[in-house]
This record gives sequence, structure tokens and C-alpha cells, in this order.
Amino acid sequence: MAYVITEPCIGVKDKSCQDACPVACIYEGEDQLYINPDECIDCGACEEVCPVSAIYYEDDVPDEWKSYIEKNRNFFQQ
Repeated sequence: MAYVITEPCIGVKDKSCQDACPVACIYEGEDQLYINPDECIDCGACEEVCPVSAIYYEDDVPDEWKSYIEKNRNFFQQ
């Protein structure tokens, strides 16, 4: 996995990250946006433009939001 979208995105879904993504790997879910780990090229373009600072590289996700790593994986396994 590469980048993960965490709790600050819930209810916001600004989509600036979708516009910045060069490979269109960000998808909209019911409550937030998700990054497809199989499509992400680790460029970080999404992280730079997120207005709510919800996007982190997987290894850098704050402890309180680690559950979003699994939530992201589960979204793409459905």
C-alpha cells in the first residue's frame, strides 16, 4: 500500500486529491475517499493538495488513525 486517506476526510470529500492524482487511483466511498493501493504510484501529489491533511504515507499514519489502513484495504476488497 502507498498512501492512505484518514479520518479528516470523513464528510468532507473535497476531491482536490482526485484532480491532482496523475493515475486516477482515488475513489469515492460513502463517507470518504479511498486510494487504491494497487494503482497508486507513490507520487505524493494527493497529499500536498489535501485541504484537511487527511492523506499520509502508510508508514506515517498517526497512531490514532491506523485503523484507516485496514479500512482502505477493505474498501477495495469488496
